[in-house]
Amino acid sequence: MSQTFVLKKGLNIPIAGEAELRVSKTIAPCIVAVRPTDFKGFLPRLLVKEGDSVLCGSPVVADKQNADILLTSPVSGTVKEIVRGEKRKLLAILIESDGERKCVDFGVKDAATLDAGQIRQALLESGLWPWLVQRPYGILADPDVRPRDIFVSTFSTAPLAADAAFCFGSELAAAQAGICALSKLTDGKVYVGLDGNGQSPFAGLKHCELNFFRGQHPVGNVGVQISHIAPIRKGETVWTVSMAGLVAIGKLFTTGRYDVRRKVAVTGPMTIQPSYVDALPGLPMKELAAFFGNTPAEQLRVVSGDALSGQTVGADGYLGFFDNQVTILREGTEPELLGWINPIRARQFSADRSYFSWLMPKSRKYAMDTNLHGGARAFLMNDGYYGRVLPMDIFPVFLAKACLAGDIEKMEKFGIYEVLPEDLATCEFVDPSKNNIQAMIEQGIDLMLKEMA
Repeated sequence: MSQTFVLKKGLNIPIAGEAELRVSKTIAPCIVAVRPTDFKGFLPRLLVKEGDSVLCGSPVVADKQNADILLTSPVSGTVKEIVRGEKRKLLAILIESDGERKCVDFGVKDAATLDAGQIRQALLESGLWPWLVQRPYGILADPDVRPRDIFVSTFSTAPLAADAAFCFGSELAAAQAGICALSKLTDGKVYVGLDGNGQSPFAGLKHCELNFFRGQHPVGNVGVQISHIAPIRKGETVWTVSMAGLVAIGKLFTTGRYDVRRKVAVTGPMTIQPSYVDALPGLPMKELAAFFGNTPAEQLRVVSGDALSGQTVGADGYLGFFDNQVTILREGTEPELLGWINPIRARQFSADRSYFSWLMPKSRKYAMDTNLHGGARAFLMNDGYYGRVLPMDIFPVFLAKACLAGDIEKMEKFGIYEVLPEDLATCEFVDPSKNNIQAMIEQGIDLMLKEMA
């Protein structure tokens, strides 16, 4: 039965550089990167070598723990380079595209007529299984587990997030096929979270339970939606999938092809004419040079994802597998006149009205940079302060401290099973103590995986 959740807590961050709803460029990159580091819990085993020819959908990497989980090439072409880091850690497989998009034919199938085993096999063979993320911990879903439920959030409220209706509104048939496929993989329900602040184009999806959410960021996070619909308890497992993943899964069954092309929002205060590009995951950021302008690379921070929880990849990096947004910020390196004793700061945003900028119109956007405006110090011991921007029934300060201390019992008590680092990004943004709360949560999750697996 459909419900509407109105969440009072949260924070929308008014950062400048929102992408116009137009595709300014279709990018067919010469090089794409398949990066095993995009997938938590994935231990890569290389299946190709330099000089090998691949098709779109050909496997290039397998998981050492489960050989059935594959990463496949998003283009057809030739393996140009195997990139390794310290201790020969596999960082990326660079594939030179031939521009022809020759694809492995996985066959058109009606997901409604297939059983769970056939659906699972199709997702594993095609390399689309990594779209399924298992909670707790945000790791690759285990093919041998039937989750309690599967959750999909159809929208994002992150700063400057890509507009889901613009990106996926024309892919309703593929989204519906994806829902039909996922519904075979769980004994529970497929829950779909819809944007309740407007009319969602996905409100007609069937074979799932639709729920509407209204509020500020992080209301679009699937973790927040799970906590209000059916919270995760110890011993339970749920899966999540993004809209990009849902559409890619649906296209596998409706077209028989591995197709992960998507609209990517290029955003941020330092972006020239923010807009969308049609691109693939693994896109080199160099292909977006027209959006950077003449600003020296060392003065820019190029983020794959949003400004709060995306990954800094730099102008020489690549678009992440799960991302449909790029954010370009200015590195805040210069000292600030008068520092914290200057209350005016009309051009800077404050979540708790510390500056006079709160008198400005609410529609105003700010050219934010990466300056922290202070150094790390002891936690402000007031969970209510952080709780104002976190619409979840947990204690963020106590959870972060438990993660720092490596206290598994307290981590369980304070909600480690319910969160991923991105869910506490707003707490990190408003934190007057300048602590890297997301890194603390990541540290706690890594410890749980090590000790509790």
